[in-house]
Amino acid sequence: MRVLLVEDEQPLAAYIAAGLRKHGCAVDVAHDGQQALNKCDITPYDVVVLDRDLPVVHGDTVCRLLAQRGTARVLMLTASGAVSDRVDGLALGADDYLGKPFAFAELVARVRALARRSTPARPPVLCARDVELDPSRRTAERDGRLLSLTPKEFGVLERLLAADGDLVSTETLLDKVWDEHADPFTNAVRITVSTLRRKLGDPPLIETVTGAGYRIAP
Repeated sequence: MRVLLVEDEQPLAAYIAAGLRKHGCAVDVAHDGQQALNKCDITPYDVVVLDRDLPVVHGDTVCRLLAQRGTARVLMLTASGAVSDRVDGLALGADDYLGKPFAFAELVARVRALARRSTPARPPVLCARDVELDPSRRTAERDGRLLSLTPKEFGVLERLLAADGDLVSTETLLDKVWDEHADPFTNAVRITVSTLRRKLGDPPLIETVTGAGYRIAP
């Protein structure tokens, strides 16, 4: 899941970004409204977590422009939890609204719920052969054996299982599981798939399609 966090308070932005990454999100950060719009011009985000009171370009304007584009779900954050502010935010085109301070678990749940709305419906637990992955609980098992996966390994496995046997390109994995700091020429995806295969064990689950990407083996 690719997320853009737009928050001008840099310590808070760093805290939220770190927490979302621990929950398997690929997170880019912008500290003002213009940066946010520039990043959205380049990258297709699943969810934009948008602070309302932003410098350079106000969050209300950013929200309205993103809603017009219709390319990402917007979760608006604000220091005010008043009903009138929530109504205003939703009227601007926000898909959801969360007042500060908030429980981090609720933020994660809302981001995941919005991401599900931006993609075709899929089962709550992803399965292939003897592998089960539960995105909400952040658990993955093979034949009843709990797998100890890094966030990147979990993200790759989640993408492959969600594709239901269809090919997933290296570029898609890099875009959805990593973030804007990932080198497009890196071998990070290949290395992560290699360690994931080792943890999954036999029989092999992930098939490489040379020059194209990966898929769950039929």
